[in-house]
Amino acid sequence: MNEDAIIRKLQRYAPLIGDDCAVIQAPRDQDLLFTTDFSIEGVHFTRASRPEQIGHRAVARSLSDIAAMGGRPLYCLVSIALTAWTDQRWIDGFYRGVNNLLRQTKTQLAGGDISHAKQLICDVMLCGAVAKGKALRRSGARPGDIIYVSGPLGGWRHKSEIVPRLEIGRKLIGKATSCMDISDGLALDLHRLCLASRVATEIDSVPLLDGATIEQALHDGEDYELLYTAHPKRRVPGIRIGTITKGNPGALRYHGKKLAPIGYDHLQQRS
Repeated sequence: MNEDAIIRKLQRYAPLIGDDCAVIQAPRDQDLLFTTDFSIEGVHFTRASRPEQIGHRAVARSLSDIAAMGGRPLYCLVSIALTAWTDQRWIDGFYRGVNNLLRQTKTQLAGGDISHAKQLICDVMLCGAVAKGKALRRSGARPGDIIYVSGPLGGWRHKSEIVPRLEIGRKLIGKATSCMDISDGLALDLHRLCLASRVATEIDSVPLLDGATIEQALHDGEDYELLYTAHPKRRVPGIRIGTITKGNPGALRYHGKKLAPIGYDHLQQRS
């Protein structure tokens, strides 16, 4: 097994791979969206995880960012630093997970890089597009707007597979006043949305995944549902959880009580 052999395999279903760069024509009347996410052994997965699952989740996390902007994914770059324990069977499984999800979402694998390290690391970069000037942002929420989530929450303990909400994101174009995805916990991410919009919020209820607690839903992260706001007269899909209010930017209240914006912070989790 060597790098060239892996690339030759990938070229069977990724014709953009082969040169130093992929050559892609920019779409007309579209804004391009770019996002990137690390998947790191010991942080996002363990060696016991199935390689197909690791590949799927690595891509799904970046697809969720595209969904949060109301975009459609176009091209994907996957870079991976392999370790001594990643044999050919593991590599095939990883790329099978990657390509299954790319195929489902009509996203083309456009390249990446292959290296080696003591710890397995994967970096996924996604390029998407959205109609010019129509991207959903965090900064448009206004007092009186209703807050929604795209599905029940519970954090990483209760979410075995990430489902990027691309279809819902596209339906929110022209309807949602703000949007982001929930990666670090509802409390922390809603705090970030409110800071960007310079508003406060009152949470009334939180839909829970089976077996999840309210603390896990508020603070654990890795839900990858969409969090968004809309004018009260605007009909949008999703589950209502609260209301945007006037107040100190970023302030959160849950059932009338102050809620701390605690969630998963990579820099705070360093050992």
